[in-house]
Amino acid sequence: MIRLFIVDDHPVVIEGIHSLLQNERDIEWAGHAMNGQSCLGFFMNNTANIILMDINLPDMNGVDLCAVMKEKYPGVFILGLSTFDQGLYIKKMMENGASGYILKNSPKEELLNAIHTVCDGGIYFSGEAGEALKHYQRSEQKEMPVLSRREKEVLALIAEGFTNPEIAERLFISQFTVDSHRKNLIAKLNVKNTASLVKVAMDHKLI
Repeated sequence: MIRLFIVDDHPVVIEGIHSLLQNERDIEWAGHAMNGQSCLGFFMNNTANIILMDINLPDMNGVDLCAVMKEKYPGVFILGLSTFDQGLYIKKMMENGASGYILKNSPKEELLNAIHTVCDGGIYFSGEAGEALKHYQRSEQKEMPVLSRREKEVLALIAEGFTNPEIAERLFISQFTVDSHRKNLIAKLNVKNTASLVKVAMDHKLI
């Protein structure tokens, strides 16, 4: 018997999925929560095999909740449930331990297929979600610019917290040149400030 739990802040969605699945012999309705804290509270005294987890919650997003739940209850499977088919959300959910991702407008057969696949230890993406993830991964790879050796050196020192004068002194170049490299890096990586520059560089293993 599969015990199913839903986290979603829309009663209509909860009721809709409940009514879709209530006559399934191998699925038992464990309960629901309308925000992250209620979900965490439920699992302190109860359990479920699988959670259908919305991305957009009022108190915390599903990406963060997924990470917390997998850390506390690694045996519980999580299936992302959303109207979003954006690759970034899907990628982050998977990185945080989700076993798949399905859109709220998926038909009953697909929902059942996803639940059974995930509970058997598999990974499941609804068609649109899978395509969105592939598209995001392709665009992510394409968008990363090639940095020169000097740009990488400057970037590494920026990440370590050195100022422009300190970087200039270490690399034996002028402060003006360091500033030019910094501005070029910000433009190349399409970020707004130094903090974002360092984060993107680390995320993409440029440093």
